[in-house]
Amino acid sequence: MKNTFGNNLSITLFGESHGVAIGAVLDGVTPGITVDMAFINKMLSLRKGIDEVSTSRREQDEIEILSGVFEGKTTGTPICIVIKNNDTRSKDYSLTKDLARPSHADFTAECKYRGFEDYRGGGHFSGRITAPIVAAAGIIIPALQKKGIIIGSHISECAGISDRDFEDISADIKALNGKEFAVLDDQKGSEMIEAIKCAKSQGDSVGGIVETAVTGLPWGVGEPWFDSVDGILSHAVFSVPGVKGIEFGKGFNIAQMTGSDANDCFENIDDNIVTKTNNSGGINGGITNGMPVIFRTAFRPTPTIAKAQNTVNIKTGENAILQAKGRHDPCIVHRAKVVVDSVTALALADLLITRYGTDWLSE
Repeated sequence: MKNTFGNNLSITLFGESHGVAIGAVLDGVTPGITVDMAFINKMLSLRKGIDEVSTSRREQDEIEILSGVFEGKTTGTPICIVIKNNDTRSKDYSLTKDLARPSHADFTAECKYRGFEDYRGGGHFSGRITAPIVAAAGIIIPALQKKGIIIGSHISECAGISDRDFEDISADIKALNGKEFAVLDDQKGSEMIEAIKCAKSQGDSVGGIVETAVTGLPWGVGEPWFDSVDGILSHAVFSVPGVKGIEFGKGFNIAQMTGSDANDCFENIDDNIVTKTNNSGGINGGITNGMPVIFRTAFRPTPTIAKAQNTVNIKTGENAILQAKGRHDPCIVHRAKVVVDSVTALALADLLITRYGTDWLSE
């Protein structure tokens, strides 16, 4: 029953959606990193979502750092982050607690934890647990930025509506970071929001795709087999609730290309070796090649919807009809953007520390 990710830089999650608090322990952090509370709070605000297209649950997400930070700097010891839960309505779940919500973890949780799990609001499986991930990454992301490594994502697709692709990646990331609804084409963003509202009015939900770019990564990071950059990133990203797919560079579309079209040919520009294209997404043989790392993450439609659905009572085995209660998102993609950025930062920082040593992130 492992809740820890990372080797030399690790994060351990704890808490449940409707418990007293949720949190994380971040271990292996370089001493002397500046902890900018305003930056962390800004990131957490982006995870909260937008009133008209997000859950009506409103947590303040006031973080408390119990250890590992002294006088605004990391000490090098484990950082314990706690976020209290305040806006809970556990009674919404008591009447239907034995009815397995379709495509949720209720049934599998029952199988694994033998009925001892906290079912309220999804318990430990809830997207609520992503808040401490974002808070922890709020310490790491500025340290990466000071090393010239920039992470940014946009909603490339939602409800079948597509945003434009990355063009000038550095400029695009600068424009994206801080946006509540992170799209490159604001008109497309408005269309996506209207589609989410429409699904909500019909008691339904929609999914989407988040595209992420990372610039400034040095050559040679990652391992050729089990700790490849794409493998570690996939591991981290698939830990985010609702993720059903990930692809790098051209992804599945590369299967329709010929080798001469798919290959990224090298060239030397001002004594800097680059590739003319980036179909491989900045990774060759599991190792960074100096080009931007590009990947896309697919999110399923939120499984809890207002429509009646067929299910089974997991205590009696009887077929049943579920009319879900509680407060839920008609779409999680816009809230998930900052979570994808966060797990990307934590995964890459671990790989970089493994390559260059713990003090590499120091200021």
